[in-house]
Amino acid sequence: MTFDLPRRLVSEGLGTALLVATVVGSGIMATSLTQDVGLALLGNTLATGAILVVLITILAPVSGAHFNPAVSLVFAISRSLPKRDFLFYVLAQVAGGAIGTIAAHLMFDLPLVQLSTKVRTGGAQWFSEGVATFGLIAVILAGIRFEQKAVPWLVGLYITAAYWFTASTSFANPAVAFARSLTDTFSGIRPVDLPGFWVAEIAGAVAALFLFTWLLHPGASSTLSPEAKL
Repeated sequence: MTFDLPRRLVSEGLGTALLVATVVGSGIMATSLTQDVGLALLGNTLATGAILVVLITILAPVSGAHFNPAVSLVFAISRSLPKRDFLFYVLAQVAGGAIGTIAAHLMFDLPLVQLSTKVRTGGAQWFSEGVATFGLIAVILAGIRFEQKAVPWLVGLYITAAYWFTASTSFANPAVAFARSLTDTFSGIRPVDLPGFWVAEIAGAVAALFLFTWLLHPGASSTLSPEAKL
């Protein structure tokens, strides 16, 4: 079944909005319940991983459940997403992310938009974002290739892990990074720090695409019969 572009864009916007509302909202809830930063991050992590499993499961049949301009870019380059649809996907994701931040603020009675003051910058943070996004794309491409039904769980579990093994807590998503610049809460990032994150995320995504395009497809020699190899 193929869905038309308006339905796919609503799916992308809605999914990104719910993802960001979960990221921001769970961060607010966690810090309101505990002063322990590690425990707050754990609560934020589990909520994010869980909602990714749910959102990808229910919305992938509609739009592919990208919720991420880096993912859409990879699929546009590989021609899985029509290039004419790429910009519309990105706009839907960015708008959805901003709506998700506003929704989280409304739920916790905060000002609708706050520019973040949380510093997230420097080489280690940028490298972390490159690694995080590289891993995310690798998981998606390999999951689609070998175990498509498991992709929601693979992505959710990967992001849960990447929150903890990357110095940046694994944004791995330019639209989500932008949305998080609109909240001065636990999950925020200063707007001035966004360009470094965006460049690292796109670079990591493209690197993963090229490596895994080669890695996941057997070479011509592997199709030869044993006799032909002698």
